[in-house]
Amino acid sequence: MLVRALAEIDAPLLAKPFYGGGDPGPITATMAHVPELLEVGLPFIGAALAPSAIPFRTKEIVILRTSALLACRYCIDSHTPVALDSGLSHEQVRALRNEPETSIDSAFPDPSDRAAIAWIDEVATGRGAIQSDVNQLATTHFAEHEIVELTLTITVTMLLNRYATSLQLPVGESTLARLAAEGFSHS
Repeated sequence: MLVRALAEIDAPLLAKPFYGGGDPGPITATMAHVPELLEVGLPFIGAALAPSAIPFRTKEIVILRTSALLACRYCIDSHTPVALDSGLSHEQVRALRNEPETSIDSAFPDPSDRAAIAWIDEVATGRGAIQSDVNQLATTHFAEHEIVELTLTITVTMLLNRYATSLQLPVGESTLARLAAEGFSHS
């Protein structure tokens, strides 16, 4: 890790409420160095990634696919078990992770899933305006509020990807054990 994850005892007073008497995880424990940003950033991140009109499964498609596109080892590894728990199959998770010999088209026969993935791919990796065919797919399969939520989930994930990658956040041992038990390699 590039910066130290603060234990609750070392955290500034304004950061202590985010510990809840335990280990808050590496994102919160490193953001605790700047509690003024932790106070506004963490609730926003939490709201963007929390349950909403978009199903949990779809949010995990967004998070895992975005993380794979941006090559965030921490987020890929941390969200692979969550994606499985959301109802995604091993084949779907492998496709989202861009693993060899997997295909988005065969893993995701549902046109709505493929429209979401096209939107993710375009927002997470594109420059400038979104291609008109991808806009058309999005508006065909999602209501306006869903497009807003999908886009916010992608962009918040991108923020977390860059944060976790830049600071070299470690993946927890229990997550690594779950990955191994599920047949996934550590990214």
